[in-house]
Amino acid sequence: MLNSYSSADKVLLAVDCIIFGFDNEGLKILLIKRDFEPEKGKWSLIGGFLKRDEVLDDAAIRILNTYTGLNDIYMEQLYAYSEIDRDPVERTISVSYYALINIENHNAELIKNYHAQWFPINDAPSLIFDHNEMLQNAIKRLRYRTSIKPIGFELLPEKFTMRQLLELYEAILSKELDKRNFISKINSLEILNKLEEKDMQSSRKGSYLYTFNKEKYEEKLLNDFVLNL
Repeated sequence: MLNSYSSADKVLLAVDCIIFGFDNEGLKILLIKRDFEPEKGKWSLIGGFLKRDEVLDDAAIRILNTYTGLNDIYMEQLYAYSEIDRDPVERTISVSYYALINIENHNAELIKNYHAQWFPINDAPSLIFDHNEMLQNAIKRLRYRTSIKPIGFELLPEKFTMRQLLELYEAILSKELDKRNFISKINSLEILNKLEEKDMQSSRKGSYLYTFNKEKYEEKLLNDFVLNL
């Protein structure tokens, strides 16, 4: 058995993270400028290599924490990329993850130290290797998930207005939604807690603030339902 292992080809296994964030300006992606060859000086997804003592999820968590300072991040494994020449240096297979974070909560100093930068989804630069394909696949998955399930609350502050929630969904889906229909469907899920507090910056009367009811949200995810936005 040992002889069989020793004769097998060795390949590197990378983990690449598509990190989505949201602010008042829309949906964004966190990218890093490479400081080594190949493709030095070009923009890349944030990633690293799997360690011997890690499973894939642990590697993704480590990488996300290293660059954002955050723990307990919503993430989902996407696809494996195994084209033979995808990395010109050495045969490397990559497993991609997408993650959702609130831009206000990340460690800005860490991002600055790693020469990372937020870009609007529709204005992101061209990326190295097959990272453009990874990004597009992640956007498709996020849009699909958002259209059928309540997702993306990790992108919002702890307290948010219904308008902010609507703008988040419109940014992810890249389309305008009917406000009344959207509010009706979200309220029917009973996953929000309406507060007595108001955001007085939005209008003279102010807008009620909401928080996310995680227990009810997780209960809804277990049931077979479709949001159909």
